[in-house]
Amino acid sequence: MEQTRVFFLLAVVTLAMTIPGQGTNSAAAATKTGTGKSSPSQAQPLPQAPPTIASAMDREISGIEKQIVDAAEAMPEDKYNFSPESFNLPGSEYKGVRTFAQQVKHIAASNYAIWSPLTGDKFPDDFMGGNGPAALKTKADAIKFLKDSFALGHKAADTLTTENMLQPAGRSQSTRLHLATFGVAHAFNHYGQMVEYLRMNGIVPPASRGKSD
Repeated sequence: MEQTRVFFLLAVVTLAMTIPGQGTNSAAAATKTGTGKSSPSQAQPLPQAPPTIASAMDREISGIEKQIVDAAEAMPEDKYNFSPESFNLPGSEYKGVRTFAQQVKHIAASNYAIWSPLTGDKFPDDFMGGNGPAALKTKADAIKFLKDSFALGHKAADTLTTENMLQPAGRSQSTRLHLATFGVAHAFNHYGQMVEYLRMNGIVPPASRGKSD
């Protein structure tokens, strides 16, 4: 898990520290003719804003958000209470593991717990315990909870700057950058479990469809 956190820290910082203006200079060079003058027949591309720590982190959140939401939507509602425990496999250690619905709600509740210190939002009392509100019973409720939690993640990413990313967030001793990246790493961990649950029910995860398994 520690290697995953280090990977995200390095990846995000590297993207954020890309030299400003590099894309603009390359585009300008591409429009030059042999005489060293710009060709009037070639359209000048609009300069792109250089990446920031906020935009780099937002992109990472968008990536895992799509995979998890697509997986959550792919599982039929009548399988939302599935867990491998129902297989009763001899020698297995599946007793008491989370159901698919609990995996979805756990990711969402954890997103709130991890990212709310960055935004200053209050962590709701009924999100305690790791599996989110017990009142959420349907697939639609779980997916809405999941999407709302990633909306908070985008809000959290937007707060990051190169000046504040190494500052502690809220009451936590963790840096703002660590919390932002840990939310992504944690979500990836549970996405892997969701994928296994889908395949146990004969469902190819959306991210793998059209590819060689």
